[in-house]
Amino acid sequence: MDTAIGMDAESGSLDDVTIQFEKVALVASETPRAQEAFANLAGQRDWVPLSDADAVVVLGGDGFMLHTLHNMLDMRRIVPAYGMNRGTVGFLMNRYDNRANVTRRLEKARCKTISPLRITAVTQDGEMHKLCAINELSLLRETRQTAKIEVTVGSRVRIKELVGDGILVSTPAGSTAYNLSANGPILPLDSSMLALTPISPFRPRRWRGAILPDEMSITLRVLEPAKRPIAAVADQKELRDIAEVRVEIDHSSALELMFDPGQSLAERIVSEQFAVD
Repeated sequence: MDTAIGMDAESGSLDDVTIQFEKVALVASETPRAQEAFANLAGQRDWVPLSDADAVVVLGGDGFMLHTLHNMLDMRRIVPAYGMNRGTVGFLMNRYDNRANVTRRLEKARCKTISPLRITAVTQDGEMHKLCAINELSLLRETRQTAKIEVTVGSRVRIKELVGDGILVSTPAGSTAYNLSANGPILPLDSSMLALTPISPFRPRRWRGAILPDEMSITLRVLEPAKRPIAAVADQKELRDIAEVRVEIDHSSALELMFDPGQSLAERIVSEQFAVD
């Protein structure tokens, strides 16, 4: 991977960055639209397996981008990811154009770093599980019984008993996803904050969530777990019958998303706050 850097004349910042990737992987979801795009782009260059790549082009929607990012975390081989939208919303993706030269688009793209959540979950039978989440961790009631959860932030119990459908912890990258639909705040990408958002809360009646510095750990303990079982969902992975989870930001596993100039994730997060439909 070669990098050429030019200084921005007005701001003095290193914004004009050209990156030339020698080894690029091409991956696609199984949907017809993504597979059609894969066939269209397959002949543009010599692609390599993701395990050998310096960067990856991802064809699909936001869900498949999350799937690809999780694969890289599992492989412990993290490379910049450039998404092209062949799904629905495509919040994490760039516009797809089968006439554009992908290599040129990669060279002009800008990288944005996001850090996932590191989650330690303990089930009711005492099993410990390590999970990660790029968007959010959700605790959700499994039955008709409302969830009861003790909320600890840092070393202090902040809410002795949250009663409702559940609670979620969102990163800035995920704040416009499930967090937004649960009336949580939209977080700027560079805010170094986490959103702690209740889901259909009954008590405390006036608590609508919190915005927390991302260096603080969050511990969520399930109350009456046998009577009121709760599942933990970390992006696309679910664990049932949870007793307790501990959530922290994981800067050591930072991921890089690539966007076309003027189409950064930060701009999309700002724009979402002015959406009226």
